[in-house]
Amino acid sequence: MRDKLTALLKVVVSVALIVFIFGRVDLAALRTRLAGANGFLILLALIVYFGAIVMNTAKWAILLRAQVPGVPFRALLRYTFIGVFFNNILPANIGGDVMRGYGLSAYTERKLDAAASVIVDRLIGLMAFVSSAVVAALIAIYTTHIPDLLVVGAMAVVALAALLFAFVVLFSRRWRVYLARLFDWSFLRPLAPVYGRLADAFGAYRFRYKTLFVAYLIGVTGLMLTNVVNYLLSQALGGGISFLAIALFNPLVGLVLLIPISVGGLGVNQNAYVGFYGLVGVPHDHALAVSLLIQALIIISSLPGGLLWLRGRNITR
Repeated sequence: MRDKLTALLKVVVSVALIVFIFGRVDLAALRTRLAGANGFLILLALIVYFGAIVMNTAKWAILLRAQVPGVPFRALLRYTFIGVFFNNILPANIGGDVMRGYGLSAYTERKLDAAASVIVDRLIGLMAFVSSAVVAALIAIYTTHIPDLLVVGAMAVVALAALLFAFVVLFSRRWRVYLARLFDWSFLRPLAPVYGRLADAFGAYRFRYKTLFVAYLIGVTGLMLTNVVNYLLSQALGGGISFLAIALFNPLVGLVLLIPISVGGLGVNQNAYVGFYGLVGVPHDHALAVSLLIQALIIISSLPGGLLWLRGRNITR
């Protein structure tokens, strides 16, 4: 019952956010923009978006090879697309990570190593997002002198510091000792063996600096591809958003979508686009139109994952 109520609440929040943001824009201008969109650029954006998914799979493959060698790239690509599908129907845009870990656990008996690779993959991806946003914020603040961007830049710096702390906690032996003490509490004691094995799995990445760095570079490349997707969609609608603004706000939109208050980011995505891009003078109807096209691309790109998941269920029956 609680799960059903939570799902219903997310639907209500998504609807409320969509109604709110559509009430802030000129609907006639929005329809005109969407009706005049360049179909070729939208198709090109979709192809590039699929390329970003493949690139993110390569990042995961690099990290997984350090823990669980021998898993074919084709299998990882399958699990990635299934993850993309579940990101649209599970909360906080991390439901896909759960499904990736679950799928991979069926491929190998080293389940905690597989889970660690998924978590480190997510953290590396976030690190690529946030560090890129910090760099873009510094450039934007220096070149545009828009006061509101100082707040955005501060948000990016705080997020980067939080991620760096997370890496320290995961890979530091000293922090592992501190966290292990929590499992002395009676209600956590049954989980102590699981924590110990999971900590060992993370520890395997401790001195793999090259692996982590290569994964980070691939993550940055994947992010740049999604920046290109946003730019192509903006150009398809007549232009008006600079690539620098996209490089700054695209990672921050991704962070906002981690907040588990809506269904598949619906409503949150649209409000984030209008709010962030409005800081640099992008008309609300243009920002909303881009967000709607992005949402459509996300849904379309998730369909192969849904088909693969259904096919897998039918085979196991």
